[in-house]
Amino acid sequence: MGHQMLDSDADIYKIQVLREAMHPLKETGDDYRSLLNLIGDATVVLLGESTHGTHEFYRERAQITKQLIRDGGFHAIAIEGDWPDAYRVNRFIRGQGDDHAAVDALKGFTRFPSWMWANADTLDFVGWLQAHNEGVTPDSIPVGFYGLDLYSLYRSAREVISYLEKTDVAAADRAKLRYACLEKFGSDSQRYAYATGLGLSPSCEEAVVAQLVDLLKRQPGHGDHVGHKSTDSDYFNALQNSRLVQNAEHYYRTMLLAEVSSWNLRDEHMADTLEHIRRHLTHLGVEPKVIVWAHNSHVGDARATDMSRRGELNIGQLAREKHGVGPTGVISVGFTTYTGTVTAASSWDGEPECKKIRPALIGSYEDLFHRTGIPRFYLDLRRSWEVSRILRDPMLERAIGVLYLPETERQSHYFHAALSDQFDAMIYIDRTRAVEPIQHATKWHARSEAPETYPSGV
Repeated sequence: MGHQMLDSDADIYKIQVLREAMHPLKETGDDYRSLLNLIGDATVVLLGESTHGTHEFYRERAQITKQLIRDGGFHAIAIEGDWPDAYRVNRFIRGQGDDHAAVDALKGFTRFPSWMWANADTLDFVGWLQAHNEGVTPDSIPVGFYGLDLYSLYRSAREVISYLEKTDVAAADRAKLRYACLEKFGSDSQRYAYATGLGLSPSCEEAVVAQLVDLLKRQPGHGDHVGHKSTDSDYFNALQNSRLVQNAEHYYRTMLLAEVSSWNLRDEHMADTLEHIRRHLTHLGVEPKVIVWAHNSHVGDARATDMSRRGELNIGQLAREKHGVGPTGVISVGFTTYTGTVTAASSWDGEPECKKIRPALIGSYEDLFHRTGIPRFYLDLRRSWEVSRILRDPMLERAIGVLYLPETERQSHYFHAALSDQFDAMIYIDRTRAVEPIQHATKWHARSEAPETYPSGV
């Protein structure tokens, strides 16, 4: 009922400006030439999503990524996922490892929310990556697939030990002794967080730092360790897992402390991992050009949102600060929707459900885009001064993560943002549908959460 209210003169003007600047998108097969022109020679492209469970976001990111790989010289995709799980996919698409099919390679994504990467759209994309890499010439570098997140504390520790067992038995024994400090918590990161955060147990900080230092010494030019080249993918994998163990230990040890922002620790780790991937590409002899797939809340510049008032930062901000904005630096693309369905849970560690997304709240960017009457479009936020100006006024923006709680829609899923400072471009799809988990959960085909007539002001 509220969505039938008359537009103000200001809204009418905004809608007119937006309609003139929008590039309508086809239902399938759009070539995104306008976006590719915006990206230019950028070395980092951040592709977002306003939910962790929307089919169209995965599909369109894959379409854009394929074109950047084929025509833009990009050699790496980095996702908001755990390093060991993503590296299993990396091995598969490079013709390595024990997995014989893309669906097998995705079986590592078992941690909640598993559907975020173990879904039908990622499955199709991984299959494409494998086929692409099979077609590269012997003197070319295949595309890599990496994880940015830091939740794999125990799995990463086991990866380090596994690598050392194959290369240096004595070093593996030392690693086992150091990481034994973590194992006494039964491979339970939460137990470690509570025990160390509340002072009930000494931390493992010294042990995990010592292990990272030991592994760093195995790089070329350090002591007697020869044969571990900077281009050695197994060594690179082990080193990244060791870095992750150190950062994850810090994350869990301090997550209960009010004066430490666990959000910042996580995004700083992801930004650092992005830089390590870029350096690895340089060692391999290719341009360090990386495509990142993560939530809008990570890839949009935090300084343009409510996050900045809370002292929070993110990958988008850190990458822009390091590499700059524009044709040779960072390009950040947000994705959003007005309504449809989404795969999300109702509680942490809950089963994925196919939930109905309520129509966007009045006063939000999503509502403004809906009122243009154009159901699918790409919008360059930098090309037109007037577009940048009218989308710089702070408005509500929606964010749905792994949980969707329509009963507290306003409080749980909206924040204020200045869109043209947050992103370089936006892709809007008016009605979207839920991404399909590879393993159908009991509740995935459940009824939608609430009818569209549910009060929109909640």
